Amino acid sequence: EVLTLLVLMYPLLWGLALHLHSAVTGSYIPGTHSIAFVNCLNEQIARDIARAIMDKKLAAYVNILPKSSALYFWKGELEESTEILLLVKTRTSKIGELSNYIRSIHPFEIPEIISLPIDQGNPLYLKWIEENVPRD
Repeated sequence: EVLTLLVLMYPLLWGLALHLHSAVTGSYIPGTHSIAFVNCLNEQIARDIARAIMDKKLAAYVNILPKSSALYFWKGELEESTEILLLVKTRTSKIGELSNYIRSIHPFEIPEIISLPIDQGNPLYLKWIEENVPRD
């Protein structure tokens, strides 16, 4: 029973050890923050979604990239369109909530919401993200 408990507790204990190490050494734990990519039909929708994300404090920073061409399959057909892309910088722990919120306000039936963990970066910038996105 003790062994089972230790095995079940290992991920939690390891996570706590990493956070303690990070706090003591000031080092960044890879994957603590993420960049989410969100596609939007036009600039107005992109701005509205970006502002809504910021108002809910689900991100520290959102880039609104200019119009780009997109090719994709939709309902079995090859489609071509233009879109605006959002780059959303946030805590990895907020990605689920961010995704749910965007899906609730996005006009697309299946909006693109994908994220990649941030492996490394400017420590001061990463700390700034942390300070501007509240913990869960």
